[in-house]
Amino acid sequence: MKSHTKSFDVIVVGAGFAGLYLIHKMRELGLSVRAFEKGDDVGGTWYWNRYPGARCDIESVDYSFSFDPELEQEWEWSEKYATQPEILSYAQHVADRFDLRRDISFETAVEGAVWDEETSRWSVTTAKDETVTCRFFIMASGCLSQPKDLDIKGVETFTGDIYRTHSWPHDGVDFSSQRVGIIGTGSSGIQSIPLIAEHADSTVVFQRTANYAIPAGNGPIPEEKQDVKSRYREYREEARWTKGGVPGPVGMDFALAVPEEERQERYEKLWNKGIISHLSLEFADLMINEEANETLSSFAREKIRSKIEDPKLAEILVPTEFPICTKRPCLDTNYFETFNKPNVDVVDIKADPIVTITPTGIATRDKEFEFDSIVFATGFDAMTGALLVIDITGRGDQSLKEKWEHGPLNYLGLTVEGFPNFFTITGPGSPSVLSNMILSIEQHVEWIADCLTYMDKNNLETLEPTKTAELGWVEYGTATSDMTLYPLAKSWYMGANVPGKPRVCLPYCGGVDAYRRVCNDVAAQGYLGFKFGGPDGEQMNDGLVRRQQPDVVALLELMETMQLPPFESMSPAEARATSEAINAGNPPGPEVGELVDGKYQGADGELDYRLYRPKTTGPHPVTLYFHGGGWVLGDHASDDAFCRDLCNNSNSIVISANYRHAPEDRFPAAADDGFAAVQWAAENVESLGGIPGELAVCGWSAGGNIAAVVCQLARDAGGPAIKSQVLITPVVDGTDTSPSMQENAEGFVLTRALMDWFWDHYADEAERSDPKASPLLADNLANLPPALIITAEFDPLRDQGNAYAKALFDAGNDARCINYEGQIHTSFAAVGAIPTANAARAEIAAALKAGFGALAAA
Repeated sequence: MKSHTKSFDVIVVGAGFAGLYLIHKMRELGLSVRAFEKGDDVGGTWYWNRYPGARCDIESVDYSFSFDPELEQEWEWSEKYATQPEILSYAQHVADRFDLRRDISFETAVEGAVWDEETSRWSVTTAKDETVTCRFFIMASGCLSQPKDLDIKGVETFTGDIYRTHSWPHDGVDFSSQRVGIIGTGSSGIQSIPLIAEHADSTVVFQRTANYAIPAGNGPIPEEKQDVKSRYREYREEARWTKGGVPGPVGMDFALAVPEEERQERYEKLWNKGIISHLSLEFADLMINEEANETLSSFAREKIRSKIEDPKLAEILVPTEFPICTKRPCLDTNYFETFNKPNVDVVDIKADPIVTITPTGIATRDKEFEFDSIVFATGFDAMTGALLVIDITGRGDQSLKEKWEHGPLNYLGLTVEGFPNFFTITGPGSPSVLSNMILSIEQHVEWIADCLTYMDKNNLETLEPTKTAELGWVEYGTATSDMTLYPLAKSWYMGANVPGKPRVCLPYCGGVDAYRRVCNDVAAQGYLGFKFGGPDGEQMNDGLVRRQQPDVVALLELMETMQLPPFESMSPAEARATSEAINAGNPPGPEVGELVDGKYQGADGELDYRLYRPKTTGPHPVTLYFHGGGWVLGDHASDDAFCRDLCNNSNSIVISANYRHAPEDRFPAAADDGFAAVQWAAENVESLGGIPGELAVCGWSAGGNIAAVVCQLARDAGGPAIKSQVLITPVVDGTDTSPSMQENAEGFVLTRALMDWFWDHYADEAERSDPKASPLLADNLANLPPALIITAEFDPLRDQGNAYAKALFDAGNDARCINYEGQIHTSFAAVGAIPTANAARAEIAAALKAGFGALAAA
C-alpha cells in the first residue's frame, strides 16, 4: 500500500545540471523543493554515459554554469573538451558547494504524477511506493536520457556480453583479446569506436547511416579562451544572445555569393577550429539553402575521404544522405583513421541488413559474425522519451502521452495546456539540443523562477498556457523548422530514429537569442499566452507572442540591431545609398539561362533594362517587371534575386525596366515610362526572344502601382494587349486612410511615415487622386487584364490592395487577391531571405504561367 509522506512547493525529476540549478534557485525563492533521481549520485547524462571516449562537444569554458561568479573562478578545466569523468566531477563539485544533495532522493525513479483539481496540487508517485504532493511539478530529466528500445530480434539469445553506451558499467570494460561488434555510428559510436578498437582483437562496426564528424583537435584550453575568466561576465552575456549559446562569429554573407576560393579558405579555417557550434553559422544560407549547404557538405566529404585509405571503404563511411548539420555533427578523434586498421571493419546494414542477433553474434542477410561482446550505440528516444516514460496526467484525466500522440503540443517548450503548474526544462519546442545545454538550462530555470515570483506577488496559485498560445507556438516552431533544411534528414531531431514516433521537428530552430527574446516578451507582456487561477478567480492573457512569420521576425530584429535612421529622415541621395548598401548584402538568387543588360526608349529618353532568359529552349512569353522603391529608390537591378526566381518559376523572359525617379522626375514620369516600356516590349518581342502577343506585367510596391496604371493606359490606347497583371503589395491609392494604414503604421520596414515621404517626393497632394497615381480611383475599371494581387498581413498598404482586387472583380474582371498571414511589405521580393514567402512566389509564377497558357509550360 502506498504511503503518503510529504508535501513540497516544488518537485523536480532529475539531478543533472537542470535539477541541480532548480534546487538552488527554488531555495533562493524560499520554496521547499525535493528532487528525485534514479541514479545514486548527481550528474544526469554525465552520470550514466561513461562509455570510452565520452566527452562534451561544447568547449569546457562554455559548458559550465554562469549563475555564480565565484564558481566560475574557482573551477579549472583541464582540456578544450572535457571528458565524462571531469564533467561528472564538476557536477559533484556544484552539488557539494551549494549543499544540494540534502534535497535529492537518490535511487528513486518517479513513475507517475496526477493533477488534483480540488487541491490544485500534483500527486507524485515513485518506484519506492511513495507518494508526495507539490504545487509545482518540474521535469528536469534531460533530452537524451531515455534510450531507444533494442528493436533487433534475438538480443536475448546472445550468450556473450551486451553493453549500451548510455548505461556503461561504472568500473569500465576490458575488451582485450575480444571480438567486438558495435551497432551505431552516432555521437557515442564515433567517440567510443577508436578506443574500443585499440584494445579489441577485432572490431566490426554496423552502420546504417554514415555521419559527418569533424576533428575535435582536443588538448589544452585554446589560447583565445585562456583569459576567459577575466571577462566571464561579458562573455556569458554575449553567449546569451548568440544562435547556439556560444560566442563566435556569425556569417552575415552568403556561401553562394562569395568566390569559391574565399569560401574554401573559410571552410578550412572552420574545420581546423574543431567547433561544431560554429559550423552552420559561417554563412547565412547554410541551413536554408540546399545548394549553399552542399558547398560545406562536399568540403567535409572530401576531408573525410582523405583520411580513409580504401576507396571502397570510403564510399561506405562518407556521408551522402543528408545535408551537413541537419543531424548534429560529431567531434571525432581518429574515428575515420581507425578503419584503416586491418582488424577493424564496417558493415553497411542498408546494403546488408541485420537479420537477427544469434547466440554467438550477429547475422546479416549475407553473413554471420561471431562476437564475444556487442556494444549498442543506438541512441535515445530524444526530447520526449524521458517525459513520456512517466505517466503524467493533467486536467480531465488526460495523460501527456495522449495529448502528445501526434507530436508535443507545448508553449515555449516550457509548459503544456491542460497541465497546470507543470514545467519542462529544455523540452521540445525550445532550443535545447541545438544549443549550449547549460546556458539553455539556466535560461529556463531563471524564467520559471521569475514566473513563480510574479505569481507570488499577484496572489496567483496556478498557471497554464492557453490553447491559442500553445497552438500558435507549435505552428511558429514548425514554420521555423520548415524554412530550414532540418526536415530533410531522418534524424532524432525529427523523431525519425524511433519507429512510430510522430515526424515533427522537436527542438526550436530559431536560435538561443531569438528564443530568449520570445520568453522575455512573454513575461514583459504580463505573461502573454497564460491563464492564471487564484483566490480572486481566473485571469487570462490570451494571444500570440509572435504574429509574424519567423524569418520576418528575424529580419525585423536584424533591422533593429542595425539602428539605421528612418529613411524618411534622409535625403533621397542618402536613402538611395543606404538602400544600395542593404541590397548588396542580399542573397544572390538562382542562376538563369542568360542575363542581358540593355537600353529601351522611355517616355523622355533612353532607360536601362535587365533581361532574364530561362534555361529552357525558347521562344518564351515575356513578363515586364517594375521594381519597388516608392518611385524614389531602386533601379532595374535592385530586385535582381526576385527577377531571377520569377524567370525560372514562370518559364518566361523577365524584363526589369527602369523608370525615372522622383524627386528629380515627379509624377507622372514613372507611369509614362512604364507605358513606354510596355509599348517597346510589345514592338520588340521577337527580337528579345519572346512570343508575340504573350506579354504580362508584374510589379512590386511602387512597381505594382506602375503595372496597374499601364494596364489601364494600354486599354485606353487600344494596346498593346496584356495577358495578365500581377501586383505585389501595390500602391494603388494615394488617399488611403484604411485600418491597415493605422494598424501597421510602424515597425514593419514600410511605415506610414515612409509612405508619406515617398508620396511627397513623387506627387503633389492634388495629383494623388489622378488614376495615373492612384489606379484604384479610376472611374472605369472594366476590361482590364486578369489580375492577381498579393497583400501582406502586416503591411500599411494591405487594405488598398484588397480594395483594388475587389473593385476589379466588381467591374467584371478576373481578379483575385491573396493576403499572406505573418508577412510584411518587403517579404515577397526577398528571395533567399524570407523563405516563408516561397509559397507566395510560387503563386505569382503560377498566375503568370496560367495567363500565358500552355505556351509557358512548353
